[in-house]
Amino acid sequence: MSCGLCPRLFLTAESAEKTRKIPMDRCGGPIELPPGFREIKFSSAILPHVPLPVNIMEMADLKVLLTREQIATRVAEIGSDISSELAEEPVVLLGVLKGAAVFLADLARHIRLDATFDFIGVSSYAPRPSPEHELLHGWDSTGEVRLTKYPDQALAGRNVIVVEDILDTGMTLAFLKKVILAHGPKSFRIASLLDKPSRRREPIQADYVGFTIPDEFVVGYGLDYAEQYRNLPDIRIVPRTKR
Repeated sequence: MSCGLCPRLFLTAESAEKTRKIPMDRCGGPIELPPGFREIKFSSAILPHVPLPVNIMEMADLKVLLTREQIATRVAEIGSDISSELAEEPVVLLGVLKGAAVFLADLARHIRLDATFDFIGVSSYAPRPSPEHELLHGWDSTGEVRLTKYPDQALAGRNVIVVEDILDTGMTLAFLKKVILAHGPKSFRIASLLDKPSRRREPIQADYVGFTIPDEFVVGYGLDYAEQYRNLPDIRIVPRTKR
């Protein structure tokens, strides 16, 4: 029986005469290949043409960078800082889709103020590379960013806190800062769960940072690789193969 948490996976195997796709209905345990077949790669029913970087059924084998306990403690601290700094002022938490959704949900429950939240979506005009290329080499967009979802509420005269999963090159947040400031908010702040300063290309900093991390490809707690791993409660490292 499948655990229900993993996407449906297939093991692609081949023999001298043919290639066969073998469904994997169990989470864990050895896979028996038909006689004469050898394993080629894993793939997902959700993304059938994308080989997975690791066997997604072995999520627990991904190295933990930040535990759920560390994350919970730090998110509570950020919520307390926001509550203290803004005193009795109401705030709008503006989450950047999709990765910040988990962080925003937890952060909002630690803010002792009148807080509402909304979401904003962004995308680069440049085509996104394949998941394999992004894993190995990262993704430096051209900086030409466009909005894919606008906030549903007015931001003028409001205390806006942009909630982001990771501050990387800074291209996205630099763009969002210009867009939001054009709406005339009363104040503007950035809360980023993770900060990767080694990748920065724009001189922008977050007002609240959960953790500063090295240049690793991380997943979990809302962050993904090819839309996988977002539901992991910890933040883990996806190993890069040798370049």
